[in-house]
Amino acid sequence: MPGPRKLDPSSSPRALLGAELRHRRERAGLSQTELGAPLFLSGSFIGQLESGVRRMQMDQAAKFDEILDADGFFVRNCAALQKSKYPEHFAEAAEAEARATTIKEYAPQLIPGLLQTEAYARAVFRGGLPTAAASVIDDLVAARLERTQLLADPTQPMLWVVLDEAVLRRQVGGPEVMAAALRHIAGLMTQHRIIMQVLPFCAGAHMALEGSLKLMAFSDAPPLAYLEGLGTGQLQDDPASVRHYELTYDLVVASALSPTASLALIESVAEDYEHEAQRI
Repeated sequence: MPGPRKLDPSSSPRALLGAELRHRRERAGLSQTELGAPLFLSGSFIGQLESGVRRMQMDQAAKFDEILDADGFFVRNCAALQKSKYPEHFAEAAEAEARATTIKEYAPQLIPGLLQTEAYARAVFRGGLPTAAASVIDDLVAARLERTQLLADPTQPMLWVVLDEAVLRRQVGGPEVMAAALRHIAGLMTQHRIIMQVLPFCAGAHMALEGSLKLMAFSDAPPLAYLEGLGTGQLQDDPASVRHYELTYDLVVASALSPTASLALIESVAEDYEHEAQRI
């Protein structure tokens, strides 16, 4: 297993906290498990804090200050982490996503945020916030488009997505928006930047029927699973739970169309939307 990755404390508040936590823990002669025990946190969670994968909460910071005799260091600097451009339930997952080397996702209703076009994202947010001011929608769209820059790197993170067929058929923003959104995905597939499969309606019942699933793997920390519902989200790091969600994803993949067949379907549906848009 690779050793802990060296963080640049000047790169972000999270890196600063992670580096300082590791330094003070080692100076105190505590293992990650020993430090986590009084907070009912696993050793792997402490490792994720130290590597910058997980976000430190204020109650945790106060306890670290007490255990490590840090004179309020963690509480003072933890405040900077509370500010995020993302909704509260997704903020920690978005930050973990930015550090992941591999992302695997099953999307039952919408095109995942990393793959959305501006017009599609705008339609999603306007549908979810019908009375919000235009400036609020603009800020949300900008934050989502910023996330898509993760794919500017030609190889990392490796992104493997299974789209439910419902995602292709749900007209978010109308036929013209849908056509462009699906053409965007098809382009990423033909450029071999992402792996994409479609789970067809004929696959019937499967283990992920109840919601979306995102799995994230890291070079220097244990994997995470992220589950999202209506206005809620939860990161899971319990090894047994993550293994269960990995099995769930594997079985969804086994029921999905091949990447080649998926590309053909996506392009066919995009063409149908283009024809529909011309008739309007």
